[in-house]
Amino acid sequence: MASSVGNSVSPFRSGLTCKCPVCGKGKLFKGFLEVRENCPECGQDFSEVNSGDGPAVFIIFIVGFVVVGLAFWTEFTFSPPYWLQLTIWLPTIFILSIGLLRPAKSLLIALQFKHKAGSEIKRN
Repeated sequence: MASSVGNSVSPFRSGLTCKCPVCGKGKLFKGFLEVRENCPECGQDFSEVNSGDGPAVFIIFIVGFVVVGLAFWTEFTFSPPYWLQLTIWLPTIFILSIGLLRPAKSLLIALQFKHKAGSEIKRN
């Protein structure tokens, strides 16, 4: 098992690529949003890691800001019918929310490791 002393893995790089926040190589997830028990590369224990509702809240705010801004701009610039607005923005909301949720969860977990947040995070 690799030691995490002197860890130089960027939390943003490991978070956005969904890799281990300690070694930056092993996959963090075993499913879409299910975190592995430990890193397959360095053996870091992830059994006590919990990102909570933070990723979902951040995604709601980010996607809401972007979509509402673009919907208002589209409405005032082109005045499309409401069915067209729904056809454009509902899939956009769904795709952005699902697409950003996994990297956001991974980023918050990586930031927890970097700042040693929470008593449950123990580095190998």
